[in-house]
Amino acid sequence: MFLAFKEMARAKVRFALLIAAIALLVFLILFQQSLQNGLITGVIGAIRDQNAPVLVYSVDGQRVVQGSVITPPMEEQVRAAPGVGEVGPIGQGTFTGLPSGGDGEETFDTTLIGYELGPDGNGIGAPETIVDGRLPTADDEAVVSDANVRLGYGIGETVTLLPGGKTIEVVGVARDVQLNVSPTLFVSYETYLDAVTSVNPDAGEPLPNVLGVIPADGFTPEDAVASINEQSLELDALTREDAAAETPGVAEVQQSFNIIFLLYGLVVPCVTGLFFLIVTFQKANSLTLLRAIGAPAGRLVSSLLLQVVVIVGAGLLIGTLLYLPVSQQALGGIALRFETCAVVFWSVLLLTLGVLSSLVAARRVLRIDPIEATTGQGVGTRNSP
Repeated sequence: MFLAFKEMARAKVRFALLIAAIALLVFLILFQQSLQNGLITGVIGAIRDQNAPVLVYSVDGQRVVQGSVITPPMEEQVRAAPGVGEVGPIGQGTFTGLPSGGDGEETFDTTLIGYELGPDGNGIGAPETIVDGRLPTADDEAVVSDANVRLGYGIGETVTLLPGGKTIEVVGVARDVQLNVSPTLFVSYETYLDAVTSVNPDAGEPLPNVLGVIPADGFTPEDAVASINEQSLELDALTREDAAAETPGVAEVQQSFNIIFLLYGLVVPCVTGLFFLIVTFQKANSLTLLRAIGAPAGRLVSSLLLQVVVIVGAGLLIGTLLYLPVSQQALGGIALRFETCAVVFWSVLLLTLGVLSSLVAARRVLRIDPIEATTGQGVGTRNSP
């Protein structure tokens, strides 16, 4: 331990630069992790965090809520399917919203999700993650995603839909219930219908986009999905988790970020291992001398590995501290979060990879022949006979 810290103290700049490089990489990895999760949540959070265990689309909708249309015959088939308990219509539309809590002039593309209100507003399709206020219990009331409060959609504020001038009051805030990375309001189904009529009086009454289904007693969501899909080739039933994961674009986003994470995961061990391999070459003569005077190879290797742990650990700590304030911000409509699981996962992974990659340098230390110190030869060389 004394040898490891003594060497680091003598080469402060060299080791500090390595720590800074690792810290920057860690910061970038964690920031990208938050960005990925925030982007995916902004796209499908409203699907993932509503309370219907099963969602039924039309096949033509290609698993896009607004692109799906459920006709009355299709709804009758769903209700008649074995294993289906309660069924509720869910409508979704995009409107131009003017929040009263904003600057008074800026408008936003605002998504309305309408569902039939039940007791205390908790109908099929209601958001599950209320963090402030309450669910809507009457028409013209709404729950908003927490990512949109800063845009003027706070509790007590009203949102005016343009054109038409219909107003909706925000009465609650739910965590991570955005759809399509836009301000999202959960309202009663009647409010949704009124909003469509207000913006386009000639549109007529729209059909539900999807149906929310609660399986009957004794049936699982998977049972209900299989039963509904057997009723018609026009029906596309999915569990809530599958509906969120299979929304178009989600898999592509995850795949792109996974490639980035793979590259990051390769860079840290390569940088760490190469650094210590170069250092081992540079101090070859001193290591040979230490071996010649009786220093055990195990002590030299443990000193090297201790340096790896300290340097990678310091880089992880500094990178996490840099990431902490950034993770509390929002990028446009994307809310970032501090990803505790990601911090633990990447810390363990990068520390492990850093140690393993440095074993190449450790192996070179073990190959040092103490006799070479008396012959003036370098590491790994032999005198000519």
